[in-house]
Amino acid sequence: MTNLAPLFDRAFQPLEAAVSTKRIPGGVLGIVDSSGQRFIKAIGSAQLVPKQRPMTAETWFDLASLTKVILTTPRILALAEGGVIDLDAPLISVLPDLRQYDAGAWERKVTFRQCLGHQTPFPAVEPIYTYGRDPDLLRAFILQREWRAREPVYSDINFILLGFALERLSGKTIRDKDPGPGFAWSTEPDAAAATEDCTWRHRVLSGEVHDDNCSALHGAGHAGLFGTAASVLDFAQGLLDGSGASERSIALMRAPLSATRTHGWERPYEGWSGGARCSPGTIGHTGFTGTGLWIDFDRGQAWTLLTNRIHPTRHFDSGIVQLRQAVGDLVNGL
Repeated sequence: MTNLAPLFDRAFQPLEAAVSTKRIPGGVLGIVDSSGQRFIKAIGSAQLVPKQRPMTAETWFDLASLTKVILTTPRILALAEGGVIDLDAPLISVLPDLRQYDAGAWERKVTFRQCLGHQTPFPAVEPIYTYGRDPDLLRAFILQREWRAREPVYSDINFILLGFALERLSGKTIRDKDPGPGFAWSTEPDAAAATEDCTWRHRVLSGEVHDDNCSALHGAGHAGLFGTAASVLDFAQGLLDGSGASERSIALMRAPLSATRTHGWERPYEGWSGGARCSPGTIGHTGFTGTGLWIDFDRGQAWTLLTNRIHPTRHFDSGIVQLRQAVGDLVNGL
């Protein structure tokens, strides 16, 4: 068994530098292997304004798009394995009202697998929250909107629709579902890493979801999950040792759908967030708030870097891309 301590100590140094140079307020780094050996360490501030609070190893984070891989992807894959859905069937097999007024609409041909791999013509993001705050009306708007087709890109719309499918099949909204062990849909403000001083909610967000569309929808499949470094590592260890999902589901999480994507996850490519030293058997994902998780099945280890890089504003070059890559390279021995 590899001793993770030296790797962890080296990998913590870029985070320490980012905090000391005030590129980010604070962060938590965690690493775990399949045997359960783990290290977690925090640095900096969980909040700077309107008051200052220290970051701790137990700080809760708005995980943002890690929701896609920790919550939505495993649940969609489990439904497929159980025969409830067919990954190659169109979404209308569960959401028959998707573009229901145009039988020939391209949206009605989009499949579950295409959404998992971001292989659809949906836009990367859409300011859905600007159309109102009624979550039921916004769901209808998303389902009936005539979306302009474009080249496939990473799109929140894919996972918003997958979330709708989870809701429709269970009869529960996302926020009424069990978020999973160690996770939550919100937390006490003083227990969380603060995110942005929101221009339309007129307050510094802490313990409530940052993602604008998720907030307006009152829960969605693309964002909204909260967790700590420990809960994220617990999830990762479950995939490493096979206890957290079925063998088939884990295989699909690792199975390439494109040069950059698997079912739900990213895979290594030049310039990706996990750095240049990851083994080919690595999957990873990041979140807009400054979060990330990478799982290296070949080496039997995983690491999470959780930061509040958008506090108090997203409109600042935090250097998060370079920080993630530097940490990944040092975790993997560079």
